[in-house]
Amino acid sequence: MTLRFSRRGVLTAGLGAAGLALAAASGPVRAETKTVRIGIQKYGTLILLKGKGALEKALEPLGYSVSWTEFPAGPQLLEGLNVGAIDFGSTGEAPPIFAQAAGAPLFYVAHEPPAPRGEAILVPKDSPIQSVSDLKGKKVALNKGSNVHYLLVKALEQAQVAYKDIETKFLPPADARAAFEQGSVDAWVIWDPFQAAAEAATGARTLVNGEGLVANHQFYLGTRDFVSAHAQALDVVIAEIGKLDAWANGNTDAVADQLSASVGIPAPVLKVALERQTFGVKPISAEVVAQQQQIADAFHKLGLIPKAISIAEAVPKIT
Repeated sequence: MTLRFSRRGVLTAGLGAAGLALAAASGPVRAETKTVRIGIQKYGTLILLKGKGALEKALEPLGYSVSWTEFPAGPQLLEGLNVGAIDFGSTGEAPPIFAQAAGAPLFYVAHEPPAPRGEAILVPKDSPIQSVSDLKGKKVALNKGSNVHYLLVKALEQAQVAYKDIETKFLPPADARAAFEQGSVDAWVIWDPFQAAAEAATGARTLVNGEGLVANHQFYLGTRDFVSAHAQALDVVIAEIGKLDAWANGNTDAVADQLSASVGIPAPVLKVALERQTFGVKPISAEVVAQQQQIADAFHKLGLIPKAISIAEAVPKIT
């Protein structure tokens, strides 16, 4: 699948004068600017793409090279995008909302299919907690601004528990895992593959996953300047992701083997996580924009982001 980005649509989305000048340039981009800088995490399609080396070969005829920068999680990756350290990357649903609210010049480019089983609220196997309603007054660990933040919001809403009636402990996955195992928190909201690893190692019990609550999309995002000025290169990046996705859907064991070393999780555990998701890059649709807007509105209502935002303003027109 090839997504072709309309410069006219991108420009009308509010680029500044510098972006306009870049997008209007008819000649080749200067050599020193022709590097696609991609942010990656330890898990997901982009680290697989890096390992294959196919993107470098596909971009070479256009005069582009590729650089890769690893980030510990989506919020940090988008901070890198915000400060201009990278051009493109992938995160879950919540990080781009927090980033857009903070003024990051980002565009949603594409997304992977929903994976609602790929995130969950976990409790220890012998915990007396049996339902989300039992979380009232309890300590819940999660990574602030990550995709699981919205899962917690929706799960509490469904159980008629006020967000303020739980005690959130904002911890990155490694610290949250330690707190969970030590009993310092009562529950942990986490995503795969850390979810699968905790289940395997500790017997952690799933209180609720995203089914019927959240979509749990993974989004591909780029800076506005990159999307507007390098549309041809972006088409190649998305096309190569599409090829990688097609391979990954039929080769779960091979994907698990490739990711195991980078994530530090045994391949059989990763296979459990991979079986809870589907690969297949897709263009941004009105339905997905509406779903993201619901998340943004919920975060604003809870005071988690400082202002209301419009997701549509961060989506270029696609032809």
